[in-house]
Amino acid sequence: MSHSNISIFVPHKGCPNDCSFCNQRTISGQTIPATPEDVKSAVSTAIEYNVNPKNTEIAFFGGSFTAIEREYMCSLLTAAKCFLDSHNFRGIRVSTRPDCIDEEILQTLKSYGVTAIELGAQSMDDEVLLANRRGHTAEDVRRASALIKEYGFELGLQMMTGLYKSDFGKDLYTAEEIVKLKPDTVRIYPTVVLKNTHLAYLQEIGEYKSPTAEESAPFCAKLLQLFESNNIKVIKLGLHSSETVEGDMVGGAYHPAFRELCEGHIYLEKILEKLEGKDKNCEYTVFVNEKALSKAKGQQKRNEKALKNQGFYCIIKGKENLEEFEVKVVENK
Repeated sequence: MSHSNISIFVPHKGCPNDCSFCNQRTISGQTIPATPEDVKSAVSTAIEYNVNPKNTEIAFFGGSFTAIEREYMCSLLTAAKCFLDSHNFRGIRVSTRPDCIDEEILQTLKSYGVTAIELGAQSMDDEVLLANRRGHTAEDVRRASALIKEYGFELGLQMMTGLYKSDFGKDLYTAEEIVKLKPDTVRIYPTVVLKNTHLAYLQEIGEYKSPTAEESAPFCAKLLQLFESNNIKVIKLGLHSSETVEGDMVGGAYHPAFRELCEGHIYLEKILEKLEGKDKNCEYTVFVNEKALSKAKGQQKRNEKALKNQGFYCIIKGKENLEEFEVKVVENK
């Protein structure tokens, strides 16, 4: 059974840095910090809509949760914890910076029922972190991750691809270093350039150009496979779709269905592997999990077109009892 979040945003509150890519108003769609009353309202509304508490976390995203003023942080946690006690919610998830974690903070979070902590690592290359004004090092990520796991929290790590001064080689290094930290979950965010950010300025003066969604998808597809082959769940791939992001973006790798775009690349690779060495003068039926039929065909049937361009005439069909990304190819007689 998949789990869900009741997401509450604390935009840019307490964050000590102005990162090159950050415009929290655009990302969260919110400018006014959440209040304890907002927490109670959001969770109460979810309960009215019959959310399954045992499978749901109350999640504080945006900004740097453990860097906000302590009384304010505790007021939000108090509002959330009352629902843990009264409705048996799965737990509380928070998102923060690697340099805003220490033993005292972790003890406080534990006392309020926090169960999962996500760190915005973004890169494990110190040159990239410095160029993008992150204000922390890769070693901060390693130290904080170890502490979080030591205290028994679920660890989530967030990484970005296509940042200023980075490239796919450095991004792959980041992913490999994250695998070594053995997080429970990962979020992968290809860089989207937003108005009123340092990246937008660098792009304007020609100093920086981030990869597009089409350029990023094949690489992010490889990262998705890397993490999942190491039993690390990728819970987000691409910035979430919103009118605010679409209105404020001035470049980068935004696509409203970016994960599906990546998964389509995986299917294309697996189909081509099965077709390797086969006669191009024949017609083939490609079977995939019926729930993944649209992904296997690709958005706007791009995979079927790509196969045809390589000389293979294939009909892609859904079939029961096939695993995700499992592909079977049958020659049509």
